[in-house]
Amino acid sequence: MGDRPNYITPAGYKALRVEYDALYGDERPKLLETIAWAAGNGDRSENGDYIYGRKRLREIDRRINFLSKRMEKAQVVDPAAQPDKARVYFGATVTLADEEDCERVITIVGEDEMDAGAGRVSWSSPIARAVRGAAIGDVRSVPLPAGSCEYEVVAIAYPEA
Repeated sequence: MGDRPNYITPAGYKALRVEYDALYGDERPKLLETIAWAAGNGDRSENGDYIYGRKRLREIDRRINFLSKRMEKAQVVDPAAQPDKARVYFGATVTLADEEDCERVITIVGEDEMDAGAGRVSWSSPIARAVRGAAIGDVRSVPLPAGSCEYEVVAIAYPEA
């Protein structure tokens, strides 16, 4: 990630916070109880509850550490507050038409909330970089592994405040 900003929508930040709180406040304490109980049962070398619990605890701690760093560096950007809604910027839902007039709808979101299957693409992805700053009617070339593809911006929408 380096020095790049970690832009995120308010909903995306909330999802990170909910996951963090669930892991730190709920799952981790229960797991610590299980590990303490298993440790009290004697031989730890063949104690499945103890061994699995320690492994799971390391996974949870790693995820908690990752989430805390991502939230610390997050720059929450509310797409509804975008002053120029006639152009494509972070948080925009954009309808694109390719050369065969097949339409594709994407929403430009942060790296922590992207889901290509749902049309949520990272603001740093090739397609988002290509259409960033475009207005309705603009044609942009998107570099793809199989060659570049031309997309026309058909519609731009932002969430309501």
